[in-house]
Amino acid sequence: MSASRLAIGLMSGTSMDGIDAALVRTDGGAAIEPVAHLARSYDPAFRAALRAVVGAPGPHETVSDALTSRHVEIVAALLDEAGVATRDVAVVGFHGHTVFHDPANALTSQIGDGDRLARETGIDVVADFRSADVARGGEGAPFAPLFHAACAPGDRPVCFLNIGGVANLTWIGADADPARADVFEHLLAFDTGPGGALIDDWVRRHTGQPFDADGRLAAVGQVDDAALERLLDNPYFGIDPPKSLDRDAFDVSPVHGLSLEDGAATLAAFTVAAIARAAEFLPGPPGRWIVTGGGRRNAALMGRLERALGTDVVPTEAIGIDGDVLEAQAFAYLAVRSLRGLPLSGPTTTGVPEPTPGGRLFRAA
Repeated sequence: MSASRLAIGLMSGTSMDGIDAALVRTDGGAAIEPVAHLARSYDPAFRAALRAVVGAPGPHETVSDALTSRHVEIVAALLDEAGVATRDVAVVGFHGHTVFHDPANALTSQIGDGDRLARETGIDVVADFRSADVARGGEGAPFAPLFHAACAPGDRPVCFLNIGGVANLTWIGADADPARADVFEHLLAFDTGPGGALIDDWVRRHTGQPFDADGRLAAVGQVDDAALERLLDNPYFGIDPPKSLDRDAFDVSPVHGLSLEDGAATLAAFTVAAIARAAEFLPGPPGRWIVTGGGRRNAALMGRLERALGTDVVPTEAIGIDGDVLEAQAFAYLAVRSLRGLPLSGPTTTGVPEPTPGGRLFRAA
């Protein structure tokens, strides 16, 4: 087994709220030790600029350059806060920001300049994690399942459920060990449907606020059953996994005309119903669902999920993991795997025909 090394992971997710940065010590296998983390919110003007380019492949050079600058800054701030020297960090895992995802046509696009990030931070960077998978016929998402397997508690099978802009799950069987070559035989991962993106967009459009804080609007609204039925009438939910989605894959016109609260409640119910349908594809019932991403703070979502799934639904904090930085930690972990030439994705996580390494290395020198 390769020795553990320090790595930084950087994540700008589909919720477009900001950057999460995490410093971990890992061997890219079973060993993971969180060291430090930091989050920086996007200012409203940059968030609007970023939102404006989502949906087109790019290159969106102006926004990409501004995104990279913010990543350079957060790496410096994280190292300063942790008291760690640049020379002691082996690699930065730089996800960039997904602006377009169409795996059916072998296309996925993440903006952000890995070469510049390496030069300006003085640390080697692994970026472009998804392209190799998509080029070989995979979905290119989700990409955190191996990290989920490394973090999972012993009472398996369990499901990690990430409710970001899009929601995705990782089912982890009893023998899922990322240090073993057969790990993908014990995993299943796929996008379940909308996460918080539709609710966020709805609330922003009606109030100017970025999201439904603590699910308060959804909690007092009434679900419109007819609108929910129309939202669920989508062929995606009948497709066998692995499968993935773009952020804007769903038409929200069924909720047009509803009140602010009823629209939020109906869209929250849509997220939950999509996850409940996804559970039908799992190899076996998980003992509990461990929720990460911003959705774990939405009380309306979490309550509805527990009722719909009929088992324990808990935030990652219940197993000692900070859900705010889990995805950033995942890309630090994947960067180390990339350096070692280990697979990042496989047949049961993205549908790629065989376990596939990935990432593109940019040298600091």
